[in-house]
Amino acid sequence: MDLTPRTATEPGAQPPVRKRRWLPIVIVVGALLGGGVIVTQFLTSAIDYYCNVDEIGVRSGCDGERRMRVQGVVEQDSVKQADGGTTFILDFNKKTLQVAYSGDPGGVFQECIPIIAHGRMVDGVFESDRIEVKHSNQYVEKNATRIDESNKEAAACSVLQG
Repeated sequence: MDLTPRTATEPGAQPPVRKRRWLPIVIVVGALLGGGVIVTQFLTSAIDYYCNVDEIGVRSGCDGERRMRVQGVVEQDSVKQADGGTTFILDFNKKTLQVAYSGDPGGVFQECIPIIAHGRMVDGVFESDRIEVKHSNQYVEKNATRIDESNKEAAACSVLQG
């Protein structure tokens, strides 16, 4: 038995055929596509525009059905709970916005306090899925004037309530 390698010059010898391995290529392409989708979704959800109630429909980024954060003061006597949800009116600079929150905001949520509602506009109502009542120190540093304006609105509401 001859175990010496054949050369291409031998009669009847054919060059070895390289089989392409498709499974690893398909797995790598699938992983890249999946990673791209995840990164795109993460970046899209991270871009929530920040708007005051009076900027809705006026300022760029504060219109349409895009996801955004809206700041305002919960109007006195506007909080109503029904069917597992909460509706209320946000007020800022004499403009109002109807908000529908899915669930009970709980915590320190109450009338006449500034809040930030996360969600999107649907048929003229802001549908919120998250509410922030307390501002973080980092937010306070960057947005001191917004907070001052909001606190003035809340103080005016509290005076009306008392």
